[in-house]
Amino acid sequence: GRQRFYLHNDEAALLHNERLGTDLESGQFTRWEDIEAGTDLLFYEGLHGLVNNGAIDMTRYVDLKVGVVPVVNLEWIQKIHRDNAERGYSAEATVDTILRRMPDYINYITPQFSRTHVNFQRVPTVDTSNPFSAREIPTQDESFVVVRFRREMKTVDYPYLLQMIDGAFMSRINTLVVPGGKMGLAMELILTPLLEDILNKKRRAGHQ
Repeated sequence: GRQRFYLHNDEAALLHNERLGTDLESGQFTRWEDIEAGTDLLFYEGLHGLVNNGAIDMTRYVDLKVGVVPVVNLEWIQKIHRDNAERGYSAEATVDTILRRMPDYINYITPQFSRTHVNFQRVPTVDTSNPFSAREIPTQDESFVVVRFRREMKTVDYPYLLQMIDGAFMSRINTLVVPGGKMGLAMELILTPLLEDILNKKRRAGHQ
């Protein structure tokens, strides 16, 4: 396969320009590069990993589909603060961007979270009812993380997860809720055996 990188900011541009000997700017892509031969696992992080618009179906290439998303008001708060801090955009300019992208968000982004094996959704426990006037981003410790498993996943050891993650509880038969500060631990406990299973299947297939 091949890969390239999107340069979100000047820091990323500097890093890849030094690595590749290029003179690219924030907002551009690096050139395509070959992925190292013999790679065991491809990890793709981005907004379009599970897009299916009829002509393109990314889901058929993915062995483990994981969604990581905040509730929408928290997402907007984070975007407004990030765009201001990293790009110098005003809150008004960011709101204009949100409104302009809303059709794509509804039609292409949100449907992907119904195609996942596991979703991690951060839900604040503080008031975010007006994201456009929020002064601070709620912290991890001011949040819960709702972990939803696809119902067909029969190997999830819920009693083990409840035992290992202090403060966790089940809100539905396939939904685990964990304190926001334990999100990293929850991801490690949940995803590690799933990834190990994928790699073990690959190794067994290679010996057949």
